[in-house]
Amino acid sequence: MRQFPSSAALHYPVDKYLFLSESPAHSLDGGKNASPCSTHALKSAAQEQKPPALPTPEMQKLSKLYVGTWTYTETYPKSSMAPNGGENTGVYTSELGPGGNSIFNHFHSKGPVGEFEGTIVMTWEPKEKIYKAYVFGDSFPSAVVETGQWEDDALVYRFELSMGPTKIALRSVTKFLRDGKLTSEEFSSVNGAPETLLVHVAATRK
Repeated sequence: MRQFPSSAALHYPVDKYLFLSESPAHSLDGGKNASPCSTHALKSAAQEQKPPALPTPEMQKLSKLYVGTWTYTETYPKSSMAPNGGENTGVYTSELGPGGNSIFNHFHSKGPVGEFEGTIVMTWEPKEKIYKAYVFGDSFPSAVVETGQWEDDALVYRFELSMGPTKIALRSVTKFLRDGKLTSEEFSSVNGAPETLLVHVAATRK
């Protein structure tokens, strides 16, 4: 689970569409003047640009782990964000996006540490071979973009930002347990200092 406080039709690639529409075989004369060479080139190009089967294995794996409704608790240690620490409770709903190529996660929690609501959209980037998570929250503008990878049995997302001379690195580690539960921990580091725990999340799927 990602916590951040406070089989559909394939889309035709744009560059492929432009290449074919402007080629002799797809011109206004219906390709009557197209040479065998140009036709062969078109077929070769189409084969080279054949998109991968969707959804990708990476998203299929993620959907089996995430999709559903979860109840969870957030345990915050004492910190500048939560001087007295505390425990919030919430509900986390995870559902497939179009074609199963993304996962939409909606979360809402509240308690002594505050109330947090947001949406996280997860997807797989084949060229970069990484997951990306686009985080939208009620306490910050625009979106935070995190990158993720499997590290052993944990799904780890990372994000870095700079505020003047200060550099902040966030790391989220999520582990999926066999009994329909998961745990997730978010850590932070400022200017390369050792990480500190921001929040521990324990969730159970309904």
